[in-house]
Amino acid sequence: MIENPKRYTITAALPYTNGPIHIGHLAGVYVPSDIYARYLRLQGKDVAFICGSDEHGVAISMKAKKEGITPQQVIDKYDGIIRKSFEDFGISFDNYSRTSAKIHHETASAFFRKLYENGDFVEEVTEQLYDEQAQQFLADRFVMGTCPKCGNEEAYGDQCEKCGSTLNATDLINPKSTITGTTPVKKETKHWFLPLNRYEAFLREWILEGHKNDWKPNVYGQVKSWVDGGLEPRAVTRDLDWGIDVPVEGAEGKKLYVWFDAPIGYISSTKEWAAREGKDWEPYWKDADTKLVHFIGKDNIVFHCIIFPAMLKAEGSFILPDNVPANEFLNLEGNKLSTSKNWAVWLHEYLIDFPDKQDVLRYALTANAPETKDNDFTWKDFQARNNNELAAIYGNFINRVVVLTNKYYDGIVPQPNEFTEVDEQILAELKAYPAVIASSIERYRFREALGELMNVARLGNKYLADEEPWKMVKTDPERVKTQMYVALQIATALGILSEPFLPFTAKKMVTIFKNDLISWEKVSKSSELVKPGHKIGQAEILFAQIEDAEIQKQIDKLEATKTANKMENKTVEPQKETATFEDFSKLDLRVGTILEAEKMPKANKLLVLKVDTGMDVRTIVSGIAEHFSPEEVVGKRVTVLVNLAPRALRGVESQGMILMTNNAEGKLVFVNPDADGVDNGALIS
Repeated sequence: MIENPKRYTITAALPYTNGPIHIGHLAGVYVPSDIYARYLRLQGKDVAFICGSDEHGVAISMKAKKEGITPQQVIDKYDGIIRKSFEDFGISFDNYSRTSAKIHHETASAFFRKLYENGDFVEEVTEQLYDEQAQQFLADRFVMGTCPKCGNEEAYGDQCEKCGSTLNATDLINPKSTITGTTPVKKETKHWFLPLNRYEAFLREWILEGHKNDWKPNVYGQVKSWVDGGLEPRAVTRDLDWGIDVPVEGAEGKKLYVWFDAPIGYISSTKEWAAREGKDWEPYWKDADTKLVHFIGKDNIVFHCIIFPAMLKAEGSFILPDNVPANEFLNLEGNKLSTSKNWAVWLHEYLIDFPDKQDVLRYALTANAPETKDNDFTWKDFQARNNNELAAIYGNFINRVVVLTNKYYDGIVPQPNEFTEVDEQILAELKAYPAVIASSIERYRFREALGELMNVARLGNKYLADEEPWKMVKTDPERVKTQMYVALQIATALGILSEPFLPFTAKKMVTIFKNDLISWEKVSKSSELVKPGHKIGQAEILFAQIEDAEIQKQIDKLEATKTANKMENKTVEPQKETATFEDFSKLDLRVGTILEAEKMPKANKLLVLKVDTGMDVRTIVSGIAEHFSPEEVVGKRVTVLVNLAPRALRGVESQGMILMTNNAEGKLVFVNPDADGVDNGALIS
């Protein structure tokens, strides 16, 4: 660990521009990295907070093919959506670039050439999967087949999402091209590989020994597993039509593999920022007094802890990350987030549905952050976090302080009188909070840090509840001046300490209390954050209650998505052989009503029904007992095939058939003529 660095380079994983940002991205990467960067700036540190759009690779090509547009149109569309979402949500990047930028192409090409000229690559001719119909080599994500490790029939060419195994496309059993659906063939092609096995000793010393005690267990464990399993050369080039050209002779038609060029995007984005700000970019990447921190999700651990460090080590002039505090995954309402299945809460849609509630989402995602294990986001929890915590604790305290100060002193901070032991204890506790919160942030425990921030609000609420200035003002108004002075110090501190977590709220607090954002350090050192005689503003609602109807709307949206996914994935039975009109006319279909129902003894699937067909009341045995109880079906209007030849089932003669179908969830449903004016016995034709 670097002690007292001169500067900080903070990177947030480059989002793929094949879709918008969702809450999983925010919880895993962008909210924690923003908290960290904002905290450091409040400490007066030199910070470069860097990100950008990842615009190369097969994910972009797949999206372009699916939408029938060019890759350039895909990246321009989603880069615009992502940039605006981040800006509106208050993610405070110092620079947000894109890997399609000229500066990135130049930086990535130069990086490759240096390693190439140093002899750091291995050149090999290997067999890759080739789609003869599409006349192209298949990138990993354009191949699906059966995982050789778990048998999942929908594994991709680079990874099985069921068992998590990393694969090569040629490992798949029964591979199929996702472009044409045909079986690919193997064809020879030349590529360049980074020999990761050369860096095993370095990685063991640097991570497994050097960072054993300060890196998160989930990160350390995954790296150890990879290194212990033995590292192999990994291709840095691919046969693709979208990406950065491989800048060496004999590499025509080949592109840099996206995992190679994307992390270099941090460097090119830093260069872009430095050029704009008139700074030198190199100290932020090459000075030993710089602390480099990568914020990523767990699916990127291998790239940022093994592959990118090996690249930097090979290049020779760059520093290595001091920490890679990767988070686990956030699920949504009990199911895994999925961009392709639209099972997500999209940031740009949230900002429309919940205007001016950026901090509510930031709070909910941080309070439930998947820091050490996968966690679940639910809309009910989101509502409870807002109503029961932000509004009831934080907002309530600030509102009380502002209302009472305006009521008693026309908004002017009163001159305190003698402090009691309680007052002095409260002010001492307040001074301790910046260090407590800072300790949690610097150990990347943002959920813990947020809990301590809320304890500041609880401290203020308890002080007011215990002191009861609204009662004391009638008997000892001089004492109330001291009480309100103390409460105003807590409120001011709360506004300052909130800035990394709740920046929009902190900004409102500056307006309400009419003070500039004081430094983090001053909260722990000064006994007077707001002076007597200072006039504050009027109260405003910081956190409005979120009503049930707003939450139900979001739940209904997800249910509609779930239904649409089931309908999209349903299999439709193929048409049976052609029937003549004469065949159909033999069927006598009537409307009926179920009068009685009981379970068939010793039969799990059968119900014995008494059905009024309009012509008679007859017994029909139906295999629906696993889907309906007898009580559920009594009174149901049904469609009956009445001229089906009688059949004995477990000794009961069945005189017809009830027509059923399956819904999208696989549940049996009556083919039901349930409409007014349709009488039993009506002929269906």
